[in-house]
Amino acid sequence: MSLLADLVNLDLSDNTGKIIAEYIWIGGSGIDMRSKARTLPGPVTDPSKLPKWNYDGSSTGQAPGKDSEVILYPQAIYKDPFRRGNNILVMCDAYTPAGVPIPTNKRHAAAQIFSNPAVVAEVPWYGIEQEYTLLQKDVKWPVGWPIGGFPGPQGPYYCSIGADKSFGRDIVDAHYKACLYSGINISGINGEVMPGQWEFQVGPSVGISASDEIWIARYILERITEIAGVVVSFDPKPIPGDWNGAGAHTNYSTKSMRAEGGYEVIKKAIDKLGLRHKEHILAYGEGNERRLTGHHETADINTFLWGVANRGASIRVGRDTEKEGKGYFEDRRPASNMDPYIVTSMIAETTLLWKKP
Repeated sequence: MSLLADLVNLDLSDNTGKIIAEYIWIGGSGIDMRSKARTLPGPVTDPSKLPKWNYDGSSTGQAPGKDSEVILYPQAIYKDPFRRGNNILVMCDAYTPAGVPIPTNKRHAAAQIFSNPAVVAEVPWYGIEQEYTLLQKDVKWPVGWPIGGFPGPQGPYYCSIGADKSFGRDIVDAHYKACLYSGINISGINGEVMPGQWEFQVGPSVGISASDEIWIARYILERITEIAGVVVSFDPKPIPGDWNGAGAHTNYSTKSMRAEGGYEVIKKAIDKLGLRHKEHILAYGEGNERRLTGHHETADINTFLWGVANRGASIRVGRDTEKEGKGYFEDRRPASNMDPYIVTSMIAETTLLWKKP
């Protein structure tokens, strides 16, 4: 095994200028991630300089077998924390050979919204709080939980320490450092209310980069849990009953919201979000109805309400924002399995481009 580890950690720069690029894309379910690697002649820092590639879409649920070729367009580059050196992770989106985005390519539509001059002028910032649950591999039960049983009730686990309360910290810290190494704007981590559940935060990041970073951070987390022999779940309610679900709270601000008088801009934006509540809920993740029940720090899925420092609201405004008269707000509705391309672009579209009827 030591020889295997030595080879896995081999430093290629001593003997070759070639690098390995791991091309990453979103699979047919809209939440699964796929990747494959290729050799490049030397270091690359600009995604536009990378070659397009292809894959068998019939094996990912994204194309029929009789016309299975799907084309990968490189969009963003990050340092590879697994191979290190000049090796890279490449976030891609997927197109037909004719250049048409395939149905599961949500990045393309998001990029169009984020390139709209009215959106560009407002420099939208996002901070996304990605919650997830670590599961024991063979039984799909949270780490730290007795198999077939339950731990003590919620209360002592949030931001906890100790072997009887905090489960999976090595994985969480490894992920934190790997994201920092990769160049992801990860801003923090914490243990969540349900034991075995954790959260990392990405941002503030501008426009579509927030979504690229969330997807690459998810990829890195999946790779680390693969090594650790556990399973990461983004299910919004992995354990039924009196246990918190998992969300992806999305913090948002625009240039106008961050400026003097921004609080009034925030309230107008929230009003528009309320008018399109149903459309947003439909796009905010699968199985969210199991999480948005009006309990466990959520608002009921059919109800839109906002408040200052209210964690039972659809939209929460922080006390500092209210006090300073400017700042940001938090959309607490997105599920942990949401597509950040859809969520971030939809928030921008509703608040900056959509006109009230």
